[in-house]
Formats: sequence, C-alpha cells, structure tokens
Amino acid sequence: MSEVAVPEMMPPPAVPAACQAEKPVPGPGMGDFSYVGIDAILEQMRRKAMKQGFELNIMVVGQSGLGKSTLMNTLFKSKVSRKSVQATSQEKIPKTIHIKSVSHDIEEKGVRMKLTVIDTPGFGDQINNDNCWQPIMKFINAQYEQYLQEEININRKKRIPDSRVHCCIYFIPPTGHCLRPLDVEFMRRLSKVVNIVPVIAKADTLTLEERDFFKQKIREELRANGIDVYPQKEFDEDAEDRMINDKIREMIPFAVVGSDQEYQVNGRRLLGRKTKWGTIEVENIAHCEFAYLRDLLIRTHMENIKDITSSIHYEVYRVRRLNENNTAVAHANGLPQHHMTSHEM
Repeated sequence: MSEVAVPEMMPPPAVPAACQAEKPVPGPGMGDFSYVGIDAILEQMRRKAMKQGFELNIMVVGQSGLGKSTLMNTLFKSKVSRKSVQATSQEKIPKTIHIKSVSHDIEEKGVRMKLTVIDTPGFGDQINNDNCWQPIMKFINAQYEQYLQEEININRKKRIPDSRVHCCIYFIPPTGHCLRPLDVEFMRRLSKVVNIVPVIAKADTLTLEERDFFKQKIREELRANGIDVYPQKEFDEDAEDRMINDKIREMIPFAVVGSDQEYQVNGRRLLGRKTKWGTIEVENIAHCEFAYLRDLLIRTHMENIKDITSSIHYEVYRVRRLNENNTAVAHANGLPQHHMTSHEM
C-alpha cells in the first residue's frame, strides 16, 4: 500500500489588535443587576476632603506652669505650641490676658490639616482674677462675628476661612480637693459658647486614690453648677452615640501628663517623664489618661466637635446677632414692636 500525503492545516490568519473586542473590566456590582452605585459617594467625599484638607482650632486655658504648651506638643507630636514657635529667653507673666494664636500646616499619610493653637497667657495669674474670662469670651465671639460677616456678604468666598474656636481645653490645677471659684465661673460661662474639655494637669503629682477622688469631686461640682462640658448629653444623636459618650463622660475630667521627651524603655521609643523610680509613659493608659484625650480630640470626635461648634454654638450667636440687627432696623424705621415681632416669626 502506498502512503497518502495529508496536507498540513494552515493556522487561521491573525486578527489585528485594533479589531479585537475588548473584554469589559469588572467594576463594583458588575454581576448585580440591581446595583446603582450610590455607595461611590463615600469615595467622592473622601477625594474632595483630601483635596480641601481640614481645619482645627484649639484653645488652651489655664494658669501658668500647668503644662499647656507641653501637652499640645504631645498631642500632635510636633512643636505646635506658641512657646515652641515664639519662645523668648524669659517670658514674664503678663498683667492682663493676651490672646495669642499660631497656625501650622500638618500632613500625615496624605491628609492635610491646618491646626491653630490659641493660647491665653495671663489667665488666672493675677491676685484679682475677677472677670478674667471676659477677654476670652470676647475673642470667641469675635471669631463668630468674623465668620458671620463673611457669610452674609453678597459676593462671599467659595470656602469661608474658619477661625471659630472648635474646642477649649481647660487645665485644672492638681490640688486634689475641689474646683476653685475661678474654675467654676469660667466653665459655667464659657460652656455656653464653646466646647469645653476639662483636664487635670500634671496628674502624675497625685496618687491613684487622690486622682479618682478628685475626678469624682469635679464631676459632682460640674453637675451642681449646671456646667455641661463636651460631649454634651443633649446633643447625642442616637442610642449608639449615647452609649459611647456616656463612657467618655464617666472619665471626665481626663487626668493627663504631657511630655515631648523621648526615651527608650525595653527597646521601645516612647514619650514620657523620667523619675528616680521609673518612667511615666504618657500614652500608657495605666499611667495616665492622655490617650483617651487624644482619641477624643483627634481620632473619634474631631468632626463632631466641629459640627457642634457650627450647628449649635455658632448658630446661637448668629440668630442673636440677626435678631439684634432686625430690632435696630425696626426702630430706625419706626416700626411698632408687635409688627417687628410678627415679622421675625
């Protein structure tokens, strides 16, 4: 038998790359017919926030020597306090309260924030401290007024610079006994216009038993005097918020220790205060409550603090000022009181 030659099959001609149909790239919810994509708003908000950056304005109030500058440096692990930036060889205690602020642009993992630290040198340092809260109240209201004037402009800016005080950290001396009349009067008046977070300064000077007794005593005095510090109970939005904030309210005032000195302890770098009997670790919750304060101000409640400033404290000021303007206009035009009141309603 003779062998029959079988012709080899030729491969099909190659299709140009331009003519090949592209396979669709699978996206979120590609296999779900009912998917709309509403959840993409979160990514849009994140991108917008990353472009704009954030603003935070913190005021520190307390008499000299309580570690206000050190605590601010500890909170942000940077030299952000006024004394760190504008330090003088020997700063004298001023005879009157001077409000001084310093701003910084901070960036961490691509997130930018403009931080403004407002200091109040001279507060509580005089023999007669009557009405020493008035310059601070005036400054806070001045920032509200500045924001209001920008807001009511006909051609206002696309984004109004926010210099309003979002939070006031009030430093209580570690006496271990009770609040001073100055502490009560300041917090009673200022809690109506700004978010106040009270802290026990230099808490390492107290024993654990003294610290717990002092904290309980302060909470009782705050309730007795009707002082509502942050987080305010009336602003809890739901049961989950109430549960979280109740735990915070039980810890107030925070017993804190500040330090911008680094030490090596068991091979770890940490911020602390070195003593003869060991190192007080600032971020160790067994040593002090600094970590709880940091989490409240930066990691968990920063946006809520700003929201309450804008929607509650500033709103109260705005309504009052607009009512004053309406009253002045009505009197200038000779309108009777009842007509003006009905118009406002």
